Amino acid sequence: MRPKIYIDGKDGTTGLQIYDRLAARDDIDLLLIDEDKRKDPAARKKLMAAADIVFLCLPDAAAIEAVALAEGTNARIIDASTAHRTAPGWVYGFPELRPGQREAIAKARYVANPGCHATGFISIAAPLVQAGILPADADLACFSLTGYSGGGKKMIAQYEAPDRAEILSSPGIYGLGQNHKHLPEMQTICGLTKPPVFSPIVDDYYKGMAATVPLHMNQMTGVATLHQVWQVLADHYAGEKLVHVARPGAGDLGGKLYGGAKAGDNDLTLVVMGNDEAFTITALFDNLGKGASGAAVQNMNIMLGLEETAGLV
Repeated sequence: MRPKIYIDGKDGTTGLQIYDRLAARDDIDLLLIDEDKRKDPAARKKLMAAADIVFLCLPDAAAIEAVALAEGTNARIIDASTAHRTAPGWVYGFPELRPGQREAIAKARYVANPGCHATGFISIAAPLVQAGILPADADLACFSLTGYSGGGKKMIAQYEAPDRAEILSSPGIYGLGQNHKHLPEMQTICGLTKPPVFSPIVDDYYKGMAATVPLHMNQMTGVATLHQVWQVLADHYAGEKLVHVARPGAGDLGGKLYGGAKAGDNDLTLVVMGNDEAFTITALFDNLGKGASGAAVQNMNIMLGLEETAGLV
């Protein structure tokens, strides 16, 4: 029998993107709720009970309520909200994080899908900390450029309104109080003693993300050249299908990296640029792909024992 999948919150941006990636597949069955019962707890619980995997594409409070609603069923849950990313009993859904993470996801009942900005930062910092070349107490910063689709339906409508404000044509820095909702997972999952100073930036394009961590070599331990730093990342992600490390110097498009370079893709590319004294590491990916719905489908594939990249390449 084919696995049964239910998307609770299918009409949101993430839910629709997951649905688009699954609808054409013939190795799963999608369970759909009647439109007039989308918020009916009894109808939702019935579908949860029938499902092998339930995606939660809901606001945080609603996701917590949905987990409680699923109690008493055998459904395994992938939560795309922020609610459970550092919660006990939940496995963080970044398979490439460390040895054994993929196996933990495969066995998990509860998987927390990563945040988009967090995906970029963690893909850079976590391997360096694990390798011992970036101290856990390092003073780090991250600036992360995203398309406006990351803000959901309300922001999409704001940017695409015919009478929108002219100021939206320029980049907007937000999270200025250093309280962005992705910061707890950025710190916890990387094993840092303090969060980075984080500057997320939304700009006037639909999707695509460029998350950048700037570093001085004197912040590092046990390495002296940029190539050595690159090699640590290349070794960590060797053999991965959805995370790649560009060759040294690659990705330099006339001295520029573009936030929309990976729009429409489900993988992530790390670009290491600079010199032996100061350098940047940038994660290029789609905030709706490896930063959200693509990652959720990857986790589903792993949990069901299917080809990890099914529906993603």
